[in-house]
Amino acid sequence: MQGNLPPEAQEKLEELQDLQQTAQQVAAQKQQAETELQESQTALDELDDIDEDATMYREVGELLVKTEFDEAQDDLEEKVNSLEVRVETLEKQEERVQEQFEELQSELQQMLGGAGGAGPAGGPGAGGA
Repeated sequence: MQGNLPPEAQEKLEELQDLQQTAQQVAAQKQQAETELQESQTALDELDDIDEDATMYREVGELLVKTEFDEAQDDLEEKVNSLEVRVETLEKQEERVQEQFEELQSELQQMLGGAGGAGPAGGPGAGGA
């Protein structure tokens, strides 16, 4: 953006932008996993109200294929468990990316504050390294 930034500040700014993009991707993946988890949990909960002898079908691509109650329940339970782990993993990844982002942002602010006097002299980082 600014051509007069020192090279190390420009590099930190680019890293910051990369981390922001990564954070957005992780957030989108987490949202998708949470949606799938909610849908799967709802389907699993609905099985409680269905007679085990009922004819059941599951979607396979564009087809509906007959399946057994126990098999459908086992598949849904496995999917729910897997999605819970996925959401938890993405939450941890999201936290790590946020921490890295904040740390890098702080480093960049210190660089810019100490390099050009662009900010007020009485700021929280005043007093150089």
